[in-house]
Amino acid sequence: MRDYSIRAASPDDLEGARAVMLDTVYRDLGTGYVPRWHADIIDPAAAYLVPPRHTLLVALDPDDRTVVATGALDSRGPAHPPNPRELAERYPSGETAQLRRVYVRPEHRRRGLARRLVDELLAFAAADGGYRSVYLHTDPAVPGAEPFWRSIGKVVHDERETTGGTSNVVHFEIPMGR
Repeated sequence: MRDYSIRAASPDDLEGARAVMLDTVYRDLGTGYVPRWHADIIDPAAAYLVPPRHTLLVALDPDDRTVVATGALDSRGPAHPPNPRELAERYPSGETAQLRRVYVRPEHRRRGLARRLVDELLAFAAADGGYRSVYLHTDPAVPGAEPFWRSIGKVVHDERETTGGTSNVVHFEIPMGR
Protein backbone atom coordinates (compact mmCIF):
# COMPACT_ATOMS: atom_id res chain seq x y z
CA MET A 1 0.00 0.00 0.00
CA ARG A 2 1.22 3.47 -0.81
CA ASP A 3 2.01 5.73 2.11
CA TYR A 4 -0.61 8.45 1.80
CA SER A 5 -0.48 11.23 4.34
CA ILE A 6 -3.66 12.59 5.87
CA ARG A 7 -3.77 15.96 7.54
CA ALA A 8 -6.01 18.88 8.36
CA ALA A 9 -6.30 21.03 5.26
CA SER A 10 -4.38 24.28 5.12
CA PRO A 11 -5.25 27.21 2.87
CA ASP A 12 -2.67 25.86 0.40
CA ASP A 13 -4.68 22.61 0.08
CA LEU A 14 -8.02 24.21 -0.77
CA GLU A 15 -7.62 24.36 -4.55
CA GLY A 16 -6.78 20.64 -4.69
CA ALA A 17 -9.57 19.74 -2.25
CA ARG A 18 -12.09 21.78 -4.25
CA ALA A 19 -11.00 19.98 -7.45
CA VAL A 20 -11.56 16.54 -5.85
CA MET A 21 -14.99 17.62 -4.59
CA LEU A 22 -16.14 19.21 -7.85
CA ASP A 23 -14.90 16.26 -9.91
CA THR A 24 -16.92 13.96 -7.63
CA VAL A 25 -20.19 15.91 -7.83
CA TYR A 26 -19.93 16.07 -11.61
CA ARG A 27 -18.61 12.56 -12.34
CA ASP A 28 -19.98 10.33 -9.57
CA LEU A 29 -23.07 12.15 -8.35
CA GLY A 30 -24.01 13.44 -11.79
CA THR A 31 -25.57 16.57 -10.29
CA GLY A 32 -22.82 19.02 -11.06
CA TYR A 33 -22.46 22.02 -8.80
CA VAL A 34 -25.77 22.92 -7.11
CA PRO A 35 -25.35 26.06 -4.96
CA ARG A 36 -27.88 25.11 -2.26
CA TRP A 37 -26.16 21.74 -1.78
CA HIS A 38 -22.52 22.51 -2.54
CA ALA A 39 -21.73 26.04 -1.28
CA ASP A 40 -19.13 24.53 1.07
CA ILE A 41 -17.21 23.26 -1.96
CA ILE A 42 -16.77 26.74 -3.36
CA ASP A 43 -15.71 28.22 -0.02
CA PRO A 44 -14.26 25.37 2.07
CA ALA A 45 -12.27 27.79 4.22
CA ALA A 46 -15.44 29.43 5.55
CA ALA A 47 -17.21 26.08 5.90
CA TYR A 48 -14.47 24.01 7.50
CA LEU A 49 -11.31 25.93 8.40
CA VAL A 50 -12.79 28.90 10.27
CA PRO A 51 -15.44 27.35 12.58
CA PRO A 52 -13.67 25.73 15.55
CA ARG A 53 -15.89 22.61 15.62
CA HIS A 54 -15.47 21.91 11.90
CA THR A 55 -12.61 20.36 9.97
CA LEU A 56 -11.53 19.44 6.47
CA LEU A 57 -9.02 16.64 6.00
CA VAL A 58 -7.04 15.91 2.87
CA ALA A 59 -5.12 12.84 1.76
CA LEU A 60 -2.00 13.49 -0.27
CA ASP A 61 -0.48 11.30 -2.96
CA PRO A 62 2.94 10.18 -1.70
CA ASP A 63 4.54 10.73 -5.10
CA ASP A 64 3.47 14.22 -6.10
CA ARG A 65 1.82 15.50 -2.87
CA THR A 66 -1.43 16.37 -4.67
CA VAL A 67 -4.78 16.11 -2.89
CA VAL A 68 -6.42 12.81 -3.86
CA ALA A 69 -9.12 12.52 -1.19
CA THR A 70 -11.12 14.69 1.18
CA GLY A 71 -13.24 14.29 4.28
CA ALA A 72 -15.05 16.97 6.25
CA LEU A 73 -17.04 17.32 9.44
CA ASP A 74 -19.32 20.10 10.59
CA SER A 75 -21.78 20.71 13.40
CA ARG A 76 -24.86 21.12 11.21
CA GLY A 77 -27.42 18.36 11.43
CA PRO A 78 -29.54 17.41 8.42
CA ALA A 79 -31.91 20.22 7.44
CA HIS A 80 -35.62 19.70 6.88
CA PRO A 81 -36.44 20.05 4.09
CA PRO A 82 -34.97 18.41 2.02
CA ASN A 83 -34.29 15.68 4.58
CA PRO A 84 -37.10 13.94 6.47
CA ARG A 85 -38.30 15.85 9.54
CA GLU A 86 -37.59 12.93 11.88
CA LEU A 87 -33.90 13.01 10.91
CA ALA A 88 -33.63 16.75 11.54
CA GLU A 89 -35.18 16.22 14.97
CA ARG A 90 -33.05 13.16 15.78
CA TYR A 91 -29.76 14.82 14.67
CA PRO A 92 -29.96 18.48 15.75
CA SER A 93 -27.36 21.04 14.77
CA GLY A 94 -24.77 21.65 17.46
CA GLU A 95 -25.07 18.14 18.90
CA THR A 96 -24.49 16.27 15.64
CA ALA A 97 -21.20 15.83 13.83
CA GLN A 98 -22.11 15.50 10.18
CA LEU A 99 -19.59 13.81 7.91
CA ARG A 100 -19.37 15.43 4.51
CA ARG A 101 -17.34 15.26 1.33
CA VAL A 102 -15.65 11.91 1.98
CA TYR A 103 -14.47 11.66 -1.61
CA VAL A 104 -11.59 9.68 -3.11
CA ARG A 105 -10.37 10.04 -6.69
CA PRO A 106 -11.21 6.82 -8.60
CA GLU A 107 -7.59 5.87 -9.25
CA HIS A 108 -6.89 5.99 -5.48
CA ARG A 109 -9.93 4.01 -4.29
CA ARG A 110 -9.78 0.60 -2.58
CA ARG A 111 -6.63 1.57 -0.65
CA GLY A 112 -8.16 2.35 2.72
CA LEU A 113 -8.18 6.13 2.33
CA ALA A 114 -11.88 6.67 3.06
CA ARG A 115 -11.69 4.50 6.18
CA ARG A 116 -8.61 6.37 7.41
CA LEU A 117 -10.30 9.72 6.77
CA VAL A 118 -13.42 8.62 8.66
CA ASP A 119 -11.33 7.35 11.59
CA GLU A 120 -9.62 10.75 11.82
CA LEU A 121 -12.95 12.59 11.57
CA LEU A 122 -14.44 10.42 14.33
CA ALA A 123 -11.41 11.16 16.52
CA PHE A 124 -11.94 14.88 15.89
CA ALA A 125 -15.63 14.57 16.86
CA ALA A 126 -14.79 12.64 20.03
CA ALA A 127 -12.10 15.15 21.05
CA ASP A 128 -14.61 18.00 20.67
CA GLY A 129 -16.65 16.58 23.52
CA GLY A 130 -19.89 18.25 22.48
CA TYR A 131 -21.14 15.88 19.82
CA ARG A 132 -23.57 13.16 20.85
CA SER A 133 -23.90 11.49 17.42
CA VAL A 134 -22.30 11.24 13.98
CA TYR A 135 -24.56 11.40 10.94
CA LEU A 136 -24.12 11.32 7.17
CA HIS A 137 -26.09 10.71 4.04
CA THR A 138 -24.93 9.22 0.78
CA ASP A 139 -26.04 8.58 -2.74
CA PRO A 140 -25.78 4.84 -3.46
CA ALA A 141 -25.10 5.62 -7.12
CA VAL A 142 -21.53 6.54 -6.16
CA PRO A 143 -19.43 3.43 -6.78
CA GLY A 144 -18.72 1.67 -3.48
CA ALA A 145 -20.37 4.31 -1.28
CA GLU A 146 -23.27 2.34 0.15
CA PRO A 147 -21.33 -0.85 0.97
CA PHE A 148 -18.56 1.24 2.54
CA TRP A 149 -20.93 3.14 4.83
CA ARG A 150 -22.86 -0.03 5.71
CA SER A 151 -19.56 -1.58 6.81
CA ILE A 152 -19.01 1.08 9.49
CA GLY A 153 -22.44 2.48 10.34
CA LYS A 154 -26.11 1.68 10.49
CA VAL A 155 -28.85 2.82 8.15
CA VAL A 156 -31.32 5.08 9.95
CA HIS A 157 -33.42 5.96 6.89
CA ASP A 158 -33.41 4.72 3.29
CA GLU A 159 -35.34 7.10 1.05
CA ARG A 160 -35.58 4.45 -1.66
CA GLU A 161 -38.14 2.75 0.60
CA THR A 162 -40.21 5.85 1.37
CA THR A 163 -40.21 8.07 -1.72
CA GLY A 164 -41.34 5.68 -4.41
CA GLY A 165 -38.01 6.01 -6.19
CA THR A 166 -37.94 9.82 -6.36
CA SER A 167 -34.94 9.93 -4.01
CA ASN A 168 -32.11 7.46 -3.50
CA VAL A 169 -30.49 9.05 -0.46
CA VAL A 170 -29.48 6.69 2.35
CA HIS A 171 -28.93 8.16 5.83
CA PHE A 172 -26.50 6.64 8.33
CA GLU A 173 -25.40 6.96 11.93
CA ILE A 174 -21.78 6.09 12.64
CA PRO A 175 -20.83 5.00 16.17
CA MET A 176 -18.44 7.53 17.69
CA GLY A 177 -16.47 4.92 19.61
CA ARG A 178 -16.01 2.35 16.85
